Amino acid sequence: CRQLFRSPSMPSSIIRPILKRIDRPQDRDTPVRNKRRKSLAGPPSQEAEVEPVARLLRSRSYCQEEIEKLLANDHRELIGDFSKAGPWDPNPSPPLCVPLFGDKLPPQMVAVLTGQFSSLIESCVIVDCRYPYEYEGGHIKGAVNLPLERDVEEFLLKKPIVPFDASKRVIVIFHCEFSSERGPRMCRFVREKDRACNEYPNLHYPELYVLKGGYREFFPQYQSHCEPQDYRPMHHEDFKEDLRKFRHKSR
Repeated sequence: CRQLFRSPSMPSSIIRPILKRIDRPQDRDTPVRNKRRKSLAGPPSQEAEVEPVARLLRSRSYCQEEIEKLLANDHRELIGDFSKAGPWDPNPSPPLCVPLFGDKLPPQMVAVLTGQFSSLIESCVIVDCRYPYEYEGGHIKGAVNLPLERDVEEFLLKKPIVPFDASKRVIVIFHCEFSSERGPRMCRFVREKDRACNEYPNLHYPELYVLKGGYREFFPQYQSHCEPQDYRPMHHEDFKEDLRKFRHKSR
């Protein structure tokens, strides 16, 4: 009989069973017997039970919009180290010492400045992430100007601020002109650095806030809490060179 060769265009997994049938021809009148796996422990006629194969489910990737919806529907206000709230704590203390009511964070900011949360907060650090000429033109009283990442790392993380009273907390509030770019970016930077120098989930600053609307929204409503009582925008005509210089440094 002639020797058969596998065609290069046909995969080996397909041709192998065909070759086996050719090598072992059977009579058409001979009934085909199904080979069944017999159980070694049971009687000869009992078939072995085949364990069900676990199905692998395809992972699902969420887009940014779906993630925001999930976070919006989650009303748990957990802080970074989970120390103030968690499902394992039968009597959790308030998860956030500054309650957030929708878009009303500026009024809550005033409540912090006037000491309405002094029973929970020992120290509140307001980090103004704007450039120095903006800060000098008007800022929230008590705010510290830290426009660069190395500045905020030196101020907050080189020697972390620890409360003297263990029952109270140290909170950090970031803001820039609109709190849409520089403030949130600096907040994320501090959290990442804080995570890197602590064993999870411990943090030096578990409560970080971003002032919604920034100084632009805060100043018109609460000028008495600003010094000097003025507002200098980032794109001021007299400080174009300063803007270029500090943008280069921040990069």
